[in-house]
Amino acid sequence: MSLLLTGIGTLVTNDPEQGCGPLGLRRGAALVLDGERVAWVGEARTAPACDERVDLAGRTVLPGFVDSHAHLVFAGDRRAEFTARMAGRRYQAGGIAATVAATRAASEQVLRERARRLRAEMLRGGTTTVEVKSGYGLTVADEARSLTVAAEVGDEVTFLGAHVVPPEYAADRAGYLALVTGSMLDACAPLAGWVDVFCDRGAFDAAEAEAVLTAGAARGLGLRVHANQLGPGPGVQLAVRLGAASADHCTHLSDADVDALAGSGTVATLLPSAEFCTRSPYPDARRLLAAGCRLALATDCNPGTSYTTSMAFCVALAVREMGLSADEAVRAATLGGAWALRRADVGRLSPGARADLQVLDAPDHVHLAYRPGVDLVHAVWRAGRLAVGPRDG
Repeated sequence: MSLLLTGIGTLVTNDPEQGCGPLGLRRGAALVLDGERVAWVGEARTAPACDERVDLAGRTVLPGFVDSHAHLVFAGDRRAEFTARMAGRRYQAGGIAATVAATRAASEQVLRERARRLRAEMLRGGTTTVEVKSGYGLTVADEARSLTVAAEVGDEVTFLGAHVVPPEYAADRAGYLALVTGSMLDACAPLAGWVDVFCDRGAFDAAEAEAVLTAGAARGLGLRVHANQLGPGPGVQLAVRLGAASADHCTHLSDADVDALAGSGTVATLLPSAEFCTRSPYPDARRLLAAGCRLALATDCNPGTSYTTSMAFCVALAVREMGLSADEAVRAATLGGAWALRRADVGRLSPGARADLQVLDAPDHVHLAYRPGVDLVHAVWRAGRLAVGPRDG
C-alpha cells in the first residue's frame, strides 16, 4: 500500500539534494511512503497517485529522532541522589552501584516492563530508532538477561559490562576485567552489536578500556566509548585511535581531543540532559562544529544522571546551552544519531530511507527549541506504519 502525505508546511529531509541547506528543507512538499520505505519526495502539486492520502494541514514533518545512547534496562530509581546534586553535591560515577543492586534484585519481567514503558515514551516523543545498553547487571547472567530485554525494545544493542567495577570486585579490578573480557563477553557478544566502556575517573582507565574494546572487536562488535564526561582524560583519543563509531559525553575536551575527532570517523555524541541533571558544564558544541567534527545528540536516558526520554528536550538544551542553532540541533538529533550508529537508512527522509517520521503541530522545526517542554508531536510513522496519533485538532 502506498501512502501520500501531503499538505506539509515544512519538510526536513536531511538531504541537501532534496531541498535547501544541510537540512534539505522544502515548503509545500509531499512524501510518498511505500511499505517500509520512502518512495518519493517532491512538490505537493506534482505528487503521484497513491492508494491512500493524508493531508497534514500545514504541519511540519521531520525524520524520527535517532537516540544513539540510552540505558533503558534497569530497576529502581535514584531520586535521592538527584535531590542531593540539586542541593550542591558533586556527581561521581559511584552512584551506578545503587542501580546495579536494584537491577540484580529485579525479575526479568520487571526489567522488561520498565524498558517497554520507557521505549513507548520515546516513540510518543518522536524517537523512532534507539540504541539500548546493558551495564546495570555486571554479572554474566545479569548482563545477558539485560541484553535480552534490550533487544526486545532497542534497534541497536550494546554490551556495557565495563560500566563500573561492581562492589564485590572492589579489591580485584583485574579479576573483574578478566571476567568482562572473558566469560561475560562470551555470553553477551552473541546478544549485542556493540561494546561500550566508561573510560573516566571512577570507572575504567585507558589500558582497561582498551582491553575491553579490543576484546569486543575481536568478537565482531562495533565500538562505542563513554568519554571525557567527568574531566579531561584519554577516552576520546582512545575512541578515535580504535575507530569507535562514537565518543559519548565529550564534556571536557582538549584541543588535541577536538583535532582527533575532526580528523576521524568517530562521531561526538553530546548528552545535554546529563549536564542538566548533574549541574555540570555543557560541552562547547560550537567549537566542535567549527573544527569539522560530526555531532549527534542523545538522551542518555538512565535513572541516575538523565532520567528523560525526550529528544526534544535535548534539542532545546543544545540550542540554549551548547551554542547550536535549531537547524544544527535537529540535524544532530536525527542524522547525527544515524551517523553515530553507522546507519544509512534512518535519520533522513529521501527515497530509499526507512519511512520513519514525526509530524509536529508547528510551522517549522525551530519550535522544538522555541517551545521547550511542549508536546508538539501530532503523529509518528515508523517503518511506514502509523505508530502514534494523529491527535485531534
